[in-house]
Amino acid sequence: MVSRNDRDTVIGGLVLVAGFLAMMLVFFVGDRVRNDQADYSVTARFNRADGVAIGTIVRLSGAPVGTVAAQALDERYRALLTLRLHPDIHLPADSAALIQTDGLLGAKFIELRPGGDDAELKPGQEIQYTQDAVVIEDLLDLIIQQARAKRGYLDRPLPTTIN
Repeated sequence: MVSRNDRDTVIGGLVLVAGFLAMMLVFFVGDRVRNDQADYSVTARFNRADGVAIGTIVRLSGAPVGTVAAQALDERYRALLTLRLHPDIHLPADSAALIQTDGLLGAKFIELRPGGDDAELKPGQEIQYTQDAVVIEDLLDLIIQQARAKRGYLDRPLPTTIN
């Protein structure tokens, strides 16, 4: 006969294994439930694509409609991103792609802004209108330089209060 403690240990172990398997199923299979073969790809060129990586979310009006599938450099060393979009997304040919940030220090994502053209963007075509990522460090440096210039300290160090 099995003691109560042994039985509780076995049941607890089975619950942990079942929970682990369920988490693995969600993690590895959850994103693949949708048929990726039906998705289509378009490209977009950016001068700067800081913070964007493969798998970055592509949004349209705040709703996720795809991901960044590939990154490369073109012959002029600009970032060439391949965006994989859901098949039910039909963008006008003059749509724009912008690199945005979730909040002040949040993750980057690609925001699509539809244009007004009657022609649709076809698979394999390039989005012509893009806006690069804003790098917060560059923005802060610009603000500091403007403040120093207004106070007359652009070419000399700031005064200190230490004697």
